[in-house]
Amino acid sequence: MSQDKAIELGHPSYVWGFGQERRLDLIRRFVTLEDQTILDVGCGLGMYVRAFRRFSPDVHGVDIDEEKVAEASQELPNIRVAPAEDLPYADGMFDVVLSHEVIEHVEDDRQALAEAVRVLRDPNREEGRSGGRLVVFAPNRLYPFETHGAYWKGEYHFGNIPLVNYLPDRWRVRFCPHVRAYTKRGLRKLLDDLPVRILAHTQIFPGYDKIVRRQPALGNALRQTTFVLEGTPFRGLGLSHFLVAEKVSSSP
Repeated sequence: MSQDKAIELGHPSYVWGFGQERRLDLIRRFVTLEDQTILDVGCGLGMYVRAFRRFSPDVHGVDIDEEKVAEASQELPNIRVAPAEDLPYADGMFDVVLSHEVIEHVEDDRQALAEAVRVLRDPNREEGRSGGRLVVFAPNRLYPFETHGAYWKGEYHFGNIPLVNYLPDRWRVRFCPHVRAYTKRGLRKLLDDLPVRILAHTQIFPGYDKIVRRQPALGNALRQTTFVLEGTPFRGLGLSHFLVAEKVSSSP
């Protein structure tokens, strides 16, 4: 991947590890995956598509990066090139839609979530069936580091940049014009006027996989400490938002 593309689209880990497995377990607390029709929006190389296929054969993925789609399609079915804002699927096609660390990169984050909701199944009261569920992971504005790098004097710097997310919007955008980060209120605002109800919304800390590999004692200490914080108000300083919303009837 070129540096420009990595900056624009993000540069996530492509190795499935403890952190990803922990997120999958979190999803399963609120969402049934077994035998469901599932869509991963912004699937990249298909890590979550592959993981979801443990539970269901009917898993789909889209990504705007043609190279990633081509590579993922070598091993996985149902992978297509498409932007999050214009999904190539019929209304109500999916039981579950995942947006994993994607909306911060798209052109129109509100439209991306509106499309995700559009393709979720509608509830059916007569059959006693609830609506489909949307799962969103997105960067937390209160996390002390910006993990997508930042610009300084016209030059991009990779890495974790401290405190930049605490700047006012008009200053933060100068350092990080390539990526968004969300407050709790800001993320929920994207769902305003959409036919959903929020079932869960919290913040989570990283899995620290890289630190554990390099410095096991430090990494495990960070896990133990910050995972405890997730059960306290200090979870508000976590790396990512985790939000689950259920589609409701749009008619009175």
